Amino acid sequence: MTVLKVAAAAYPVEYLESWAAYAAKVERWVADAAGQGAQLLVFPEYAPLELISLLPGALHHDMHGMRPALQAFLPDFLALHERLAREHAVTVVAGSLPVAHAGAFVNRAYVFGPSGLLGYQDKLMMTRFEAEEWDIAPGSGVRVFGAAGVTFGIAICYDSEFPHLARQLAEAGAEVLVVPSFTGSRAGYTRVRVGSMARALEGQCYAVHAPLIADAPWTYAVEDAVGAAGVYAPADNGLPEDGVVAAGGWNEPGWLVADLDLALTRNVRVDGHVLNWRDRQAALTRATPAERAGVEAGA
Repeated sequence: MTVLKVAAAAYPVEYLESWAAYAAKVERWVADAAGQGAQLLVFPEYAPLELISLLPGALHHDMHGMRPALQAFLPDFLALHERLAREHAVTVVAGSLPVAHAGAFVNRAYVFGPSGLLGYQDKLMMTRFEAEEWDIAPGSGVRVFGAAGVTFGIAICYDSEFPHLARQLAEAGAEVLVVPSFTGSRAGYTRVRVGSMARALEGQCYAVHAPLIADAPWTYAVEDAVGAAGVYAPADNGLPEDGVVAAGGWNEPGWLVADLDLALTRNVRVDGHVLNWRDRQAALTRATPAERAGVEAGA
């Protein structure tokens, strides 16, 4: 039996006085999850944007000006997370942040393992806020990573709402889909939650949802963020009937720690009540352009 213990952070944004305060906070969070036995730790989308509090006040609401200014923190940010992953022998999906890349800025989540930096996943689909107000560019390509012998992929927030992105990760071997999110309303949170559950159903895999929590009127970047951490699975043999493995409280900061029994999802893929994973190719071949029956011209 292969069991992966995961920790999904409902991470609260705070106004920080120094880099040392930020580092100490992240150290406490990682030590807490590792102390509970977690092997894969997931921080939310844009969690590091509390570092905006360390920038000059004139940049706190300057969506374009803050992006290059945040790059000054990147070397220490990477070193901090790499050190903590090594020290605690865990895999950490760090909170995503704007990173300068190819003449633009992408929303990038770095991944660290016990051996150091494993790589990163860029967000591929931009929300209207990111595209129209913040000018964040889409990344390219999807990647899979390993944690304690289990392969996982990352779908950052809005990416979880597009089935083909998660399918590519699953076809590359991912048995766990990690979904870091930043949503400013219950409706936005619900879209990501439903997307995560749908991706778990389609891929007959687990989905781990880590939301940002914020009440930060001092910066427009992450002024409001709401949600609840969650771990989802296909509703099938041996798994929860509602598809919810574990759920945190609404806007309740902290880790949600859960065991993912990979034997259950592997069994469902080959002998479930339904076989979504096996039947995905057949579903593609049977979809043809829709016929218009009883639809008036121009409707």
